[in-house]
Amino acid sequence: MKLFPYGHATHPQWQFAAALVLAQLRAQMAQASYASSPTLAILYITDHYANQAQAILDYLSAELPEVTDWSGTVGVGIASNNVEYFDEPALCVMLCDVPADQYRVFSGVAPLATLEDPDDEFLKELPPPVFQAHTALIHVDGGMPDAAEMIADLSARTRTGYLFGGFAASRSNTVQFSVSSDGNINGQGAASGVFAGGLSGVAFSDEVLLLSRVSQGCQPLTANGSKTRTITACDGNLVIELDGEPALDVLLRDLNVSLEQPQQALEAVRATLVGLSQDSQITSHPGIFGSDVRVRHIIGLDPAKRGVAVAQAVEMGMNLAFCQRNVAAARTDLVRICAEIREELESQSQPEEMAWGDNAGLAELADRSFQYGQSDNGGLPAKRIAGAIYVSCSGRGGPHFGSPSAELQIVRKALGDVPLVGFFAGGEIARHHVYGYTGVLTVFMAD
Repeated sequence: MKLFPYGHATHPQWQFAAALVLAQLRAQMAQASYASSPTLAILYITDHYANQAQAILDYLSAELPEVTDWSGTVGVGIASNNVEYFDEPALCVMLCDVPADQYRVFSGVAPLATLEDPDDEFLKELPPPVFQAHTALIHVDGGMPDAAEMIADLSARTRTGYLFGGFAASRSNTVQFSVSSDGNINGQGAASGVFAGGLSGVAFSDEVLLLSRVSQGCQPLTANGSKTRTITACDGNLVIELDGEPALDVLLRDLNVSLEQPQQALEAVRATLVGLSQDSQITSHPGIFGSDVRVRHIIGLDPAKRGVAVAQAVEMGMNLAFCQRNVAAARTDLVRICAEIREELESQSQPEEMAWGDNAGLAELADRSFQYGQSDNGGLPAKRIAGAIYVSCSGRGGPHFGSPSAELQIVRKALGDVPLVGFFAGGEIARHHVYGYTGVLTVFMAD
């Protein structure tokens, strides 16, 4: 597997942006280190181009006849190596050097089939063996009322249950791209390749080596004795008791504020979120949430019941930790997931104090990642990462990391100069979970 050609551009007229992207792709495809004839393309556009989605797909597919399969969607912003495009017309494309028998593009008119569907009429028409999905990149229309059920169903159709991707985000048309060389299901007619509603994406076999990590961008509170607690009484999304104590009293004590000083208390609560998990080990390492933790906003306080309302229905026995999200926490956590990927790629262990220690240790690890990525021979990670997809929350870009494109610059500094595309979503997906205010980074490992 060679490096994945990729390109990105912005321009008020999509034709010019597409031409710039094509020029970048062709220049890379002429280089020995990049794939010369990939068949799978990932296409992301900002919502400024949403009304021209079909024209963009038609133009690019005509100019790249060797590409037979397309997948992608729209975001309020898109990302590529070292750069973010927010509030401007832009598009990015990555051509994946994955053998055609190791992936399948799916959509509402060409759903992902598995051997576990013995009564599926579509399966009966296919010659054996039927493709078996190991993992899948997924794009979802968040306006669908049954989106969560559809995600869970797709997860069950993969052998690992691991999905990565996000919800399309647009201030105009919410579109998805899905073109498959396998065609569509009989009786459902021809498809244009641009869809609205449902979900779509690319499933990969176990021969495609992937590494994926989730950055929550926040850290559990450690001041004033704050710790992970168990929900012992609740009602819907209202947490009434934590470890047998009134939840509101616990929150105020952890924040060291009082309702007698409402302005100070309100400011502290607004800056606080909750991490929820069914796992008793809510932190994977000190000060770092595990990947199964879902971070949710505090949406209200109930002085009468001494409860705390959160933006998710909760259950008795769930574990909860109060946390805060800020620039320092976001940067530290993003560096952490890049460091984890680098460590696994290098197949060697870093000292524990380096991998999970203070910010200085993480910064040193990121610096060394950058040095590897920029070395004369392409760098160790760059040689082993063929391409990457990064899906981040639309609320994380720019100022959340301190400056424009800062989020993607952190990724590049940590991983090196690797092919990368992505989009800023209305919700992020990892495994079968839906997250908010997170970043999901997935890399394709080269042979």
